[in-house]
Amino acid sequence: MEHQQSLVKRFWIYQKERFPIFGHGPLIFIFTFSAISYSRICRGAEGFIAWKHFLIGCFTSFSLFLLLRILDEFKDQEDDAKYRSHLPVPRGLVTLSELKVLGIFVFIIQFALIAYYQTTMLGLYLGVIIWLFLMTKEFFAKAFMRDRLILYAASHMLIIPFVDLYISGLDWKLEGESMHLGLILFFLVSFFNGLVLEVGRKIRIPEDESEGVQTYSSLLGATKSTYLWLALLSTTFGIAAYAIYFASLPSISYILLGVMFSLSAFVALRFLNDMQSKKAKHIEIMAGIWTLLMYATIGGLPGLIQYFL
Repeated sequence: MEHQQSLVKRFWIYQKERFPIFGHGPLIFIFTFSAISYSRICRGAEGFIAWKHFLIGCFTSFSLFLLLRILDEFKDQEDDAKYRSHLPVPRGLVTLSELKVLGIFVFIIQFALIAYYQTTMLGLYLGVIIWLFLMTKEFFAKAFMRDRLILYAASHMLIIPFVDLYISGLDWKLEGESMHLGLILFFLVSFFNGLVLEVGRKIRIPEDESEGVQTYSSLLGATKSTYLWLALLSTTFGIAAYAIYFASLPSISYILLGVMFSLSAFVALRFLNDMQSKKAKHIEIMAGIWTLLMYATIGGLPGLIQYFL
């Protein structure tokens, strides 16, 4: 029985199913590096931030999304128990009490590191924590929010710009500077890209829909939800292209972004032409690849070239 295994082993199984370290880790690392690099490029700052602050930023960014996963387990516990008994908490792999202890432990480490090494960042960090709390409480309007899936998703995706604000602050805030206006473009890219990921993982063919599981395809239909995904992808592409222009990044950035956009759009159009379960899954996979390479293009690679090569 799974619940009889050691706590470490059970948490290891939990992360593989609900928050895979080796899946989310590289994306969050590039996301963090990209936000800092884009901020410094916009400001014309020389060199990179201190590695101590970068590593704390990577840990905080990663563990904030882990906290979001844990808090979602509490928020969704009733629906999971009713409709998704295969998930780790309903089937007894881990308990909510154990996840609560883990969440508190993660929060204490985050707070201690920032309070000791990055005291001026506490305000930005606590802003993220407050938004996380409001998300968990579904903004004290549960019925209203759940009846409006798109509004629900948009309100939850705002957590990404909040995390962006903290991460970019490792550049400008720690150096006593004001936030560069160019970061608004980065925040917008992050927001819409979060929606690309969210919608992309919830497009299914009718045969794959499950009772009690809200998807965009069940709300809008597979065709309309795919067009919605293409619209969000196109919006993200347009803002990212302008972010490249604004920061005067190399021309190769436009090419890389354009290639990735074309491949992503092709996957969606192929699904529209032939709706199969595996092709719906390809949209979810492509959303993740697009996200990884898009952040690499607008901040990751330019920063790597400028500061380390």
